[in-house]
Amino acid sequence: MTMGNDWQITPTRRAFLGAAAAGLAATAVTGSGHAQTQRTAARIVIVGAGAAGTALANRLVRRLEGAQITLIDGRKEHLYQPGLSLVAAGLKPASYTVSQTTDWLPRGVTLVAEPAAAIDPVAKTVATAGGQTLPYDFLVVAPGLVLDHAAIEGFSLDLVGTNGIGALYAGPDYAAKTWAAVSMFTEEGGVAISTRPTTEMKCAGAPLKHTFLIEDIASRTVGQGKYEMHYAAPQTTLFGVPIVSEKVRMLFGQRGIATHYGHTLKAIDPGRKVATFATTDASGATGTAEMAYDYLHVIPPQRAPDAIRQSGLSWADKWTDQGWVEVDQKTLRHRRFPEVFAVGDVAGVPKGKTAASVKWQVPVVEDHLAAAIEGREGTLAYDGYTSCPLITRVGRAMLVEFDYNNNLVPSFPGIIAPLEELWISWLMKEVALKATYNAMLRGKA
Repeated sequence: MTMGNDWQITPTRRAFLGAAAAGLAATAVTGSGHAQTQRTAARIVIVGAGAAGTALANRLVRRLEGAQITLIDGRKEHLYQPGLSLVAAGLKPASYTVSQTTDWLPRGVTLVAEPAAAIDPVAKTVATAGGQTLPYDFLVVAPGLVLDHAAIEGFSLDLVGTNGIGALYAGPDYAAKTWAAVSMFTEEGGVAISTRPTTEMKCAGAPLKHTFLIEDIASRTVGQGKYEMHYAAPQTTLFGVPIVSEKVRMLFGQRGIATHYGHTLKAIDPGRKVATFATTDASGATGTAEMAYDYLHVIPPQRAPDAIRQSGLSWADKWTDQGWVEVDQKTLRHRRFPEVFAVGDVAGVPKGKTAASVKWQVPVVEDHLAAAIEGREGTLAYDGYTSCPLITRVGRAMLVEFDYNNNLVPSFPGIIAPLEELWISWLMKEVALKATYNAMLRGKA
């Protein structure tokens, strides 16, 4: 697709706003100091080399002199997941999100390049898929989550990019294939449906961003009156923070995006281009509904990996279908196994499945783990900080930041209004965020 002039960001404006956004990001990073080094021979195992595991490993290797730090992960590639929504909108190439896991690991950390197969918190061991058994004194679980595509009848990843089907969460290649499906829709028009699952999910703003971007692109290409946008979700609100939900509802109304509450995607018929939803209305009555589409974006249910779900570390009385780790929401320390911590997507807390959350979770885990080695209590607390640069158009976004109590907690009060669609918020997402993310991976943010 050829982008018209209204898509272009002039070099002068980009340079100015990019510098401003980078400066604000640098301000946010400044002050992330490190505590005094302490000596220990503790065996620390970290399961997962994504954003959380890598950031923590970099911080611990500087903090704990003499510690035996082992990172377990079979993935060779590190994915910058916040960039996938940009790839799926044709704004970045797939390569923008890909680096090598080993690029980010410090000296002094041992990488076991195998998936974790089992965790025994009683014996204090982790078994790998290759047959190794690793004992630990302290364990941090940060394996990310699993996308349960099999839960959608008729769907498989082979379909992405064909027959009008997208699935940007599945990875860089699938995000690029999603753009292929999106671009056909925005050139030809028709009916587009965005979905989200019933489960907890990473970056709950992602389906909203994708919906906004598709509508914006279609309005500039095929033109108004030649497409319909639909957002189908199991929930009864558009976002977990009420004031943000209301803002999104207003924007959807202004832009003619139809909302279908109480709709859970259960099956697709790719040949007929029909999606089937389980429905629940306001009275609680259940049923099914079929919706025809020309473009369908699939976000499947999400859950903890099997190694976590089978370990006895998960909550027993909530999220039982998902398996998130039972931790104290302030310390991220396990409630039954005090030598175990969880960070990132797998942590069973009410908020916090974003990279921005990881930035604030990791220092808390570092603090409490280091304190535990010395037989004392840590002092830091995670307040549920979650950030969502909620893109509303190409070149516009709202920088939404909130905590466990759904309070807005802007990092730049008086400079960036959280519920206004601003260029500077867009530049924070497109330019500055990745630099901040990379600094976080290095343990410097």
